[in-house]
Formats: sequence, C-alpha cells, structure tokens
Amino acid sequence: MSALETKLTTAHAEVKAEIARTDNKTALLLAFVGAVVAGAWTVAKDMPLNTASCVVGGAGMALLVAAAGLLLRSVRPNLRGRHGFPLWATLTAEEITTQLREDRLSADIAGLSRLAMAKFKGLRRAVDLICAGGALLILAALIVAGGAA
Repeated sequence: MSALETKLTTAHAEVKAEIARTDNKTALLLAFVGAVVAGAWTVAKDMPLNTASCVVGGAGMALLVAAAGLLLRSVRPNLRGRHGFPLWATLTAEEITTQLREDRLSADIAGLSRLAMAKFKGLRRAVDLICAGGALLILAALIVAGGAA
C-alpha cells in the first residue's frame, strides 16, 4: 500500500469515527432533553404559576422541543447519498463490482466529510438551543420561587 493510500484510508476512518461520535453525542443529548422536558413538566404542573413564569417557561420548553427537532434531523438517514449503503442498494451485482474496481475513496471521504459537517452544525445549534431553553426554565423557576407577578 502506498503512502497516499495509507493516508486516504486513515482519513476515511477518521471521518467515519467523527460521524459515529456525533451520533453518540446526539443520542445522549436527545435523552437529556427528554428528561429535562419531562421533569420540567412534572414540576410545573403542581406549581402555582403566574403569567411571567408561564411565558418564560413556555419559551424555554419551546426551545428544548426545537433542539430535539434539530437533533432528530441530524441523525435522520440520508437515503439519497452517493456512497455506502444507499448507493449499493440501487445497483445490480455487476454494477457493484464495477464501482468497487474504481478508486473512489477520495470521493467517499469528501462526501462523508460534508455529512459530518452538516451533523456538527445541527448538533451545535441544538446545544445552543438547549442552553438557552435551560436558562429560561431556570429563570421561570426563579420567578415562581420569588413570587414575582
């Protein structure tokens, strides 16, 4: 194996590992958001809420739901992909053999890198929304605790 082939194989494995790490982080964040939403709802339904706490808490919950939507979108399967399983599923056995004879590792790395970047951007936006939603829920709890009208 040449030095270039070794580097391409290493880069390919690295990009695939980054996608797997992003998907793992996304799964953990989805579980976290679900727990926060369920916990906040459980606590809020038994509290004497005023208008200010309802507005602020509702906005916080809306941000958390939006974050969950972003997280789900970032792990949504892309069946229109031009590499890997989606491509193989559309080809005959002979076409697969022809495709595998060609060196497409560079193109695969580029495609996977674009996919990884899209996942990273969605994850980053979701984390920002989770932080903002959590801050609003904390503010709503402080409003209730302080008795502000």
